[in-house]
Amino acid sequence: MRIVIENVDKTFVDAKKREVTALQNINFAIEQQEFVVLVGPSGCGKSTLLNIVGGLMSPSNGSVYFEGTDSKKPNLGIVFQEIALFPWRTVYENVIYGLEESGASKQEQQEKGKHYIDMVGLSGFENAYPKQLSGGMRQRAGIARALAIEPDLLLMDEPFSALDAQTRTIMQEELLTIWDRTRLSTLYVTHNIQEAVYLADRVIVLSRHPGQIKSTIRIDLPKIGRDKDEYRMRFEQYVDEIWQLIRHDAQEASREG
Repeated sequence: MRIVIENVDKTFVDAKKREVTALQNINFAIEQQEFVVLVGPSGCGKSTLLNIVGGLMSPSNGSVYFEGTDSKKPNLGIVFQEIALFPWRTVYENVIYGLEESGASKQEQQEKGKHYIDMVGLSGFENAYPKQLSGGMRQRAGIARALAIEPDLLLMDEPFSALDAQTRTIMQEELLTIWDRTRLSTLYVTHNIQEAVYLADRVIVLSRHPGQIKSTIRIDLPKIGRDKDEYRMRFEQYVDEIWQLIRHDAQEASREG
């Protein structure tokens, strides 16, 4: 399946009744099994664009469509920064929630629930409640829930930004391992440039308002093991290239604060 974002604009009316353009003339596609990361300064419309692709928000102009779906409605898995687990449901009950909603059989719920709980490293915590888990474990449960419906596209909106640095690094490594096993087409939003270069096949850099595509950078490094010494210089070159594209906009955004 290929996801096409074509001529997308998004305008809002702000609190002072002024029309604000959040996104302008956004055009790109996510290829089958591709991991695309959106980066840009605060307020550039990254999350707005992800919500439009996910069908949670409508574009003011343009369209998002899925090629190769055989007319069926595409299945989307979404992981947000805020870990929206149901506090009254166990890990297992949270993970199978989407399967329940889609009418999957009890057997399918059990098989897929166990499979994806194993995949994210939460075996043994099936009966734990969210309040009993660390932040990283809660985010793993959220990822397992998104994976359990076996989506055509995985959408991730700064999923690790609330985690401490060590946990975040571990989760990035685990996400790549999961991607290597599932090969899911993924659209990922982050403001962390190192994270973008570590995860992406392509990085799309957005300018600040109105958010427009400033550049698209293909990361020509092996998908797994980019943090090895042999790739460090090239890795840092990509990070610097993206930072130079964002730098001025980021400084302007911080001044507006």
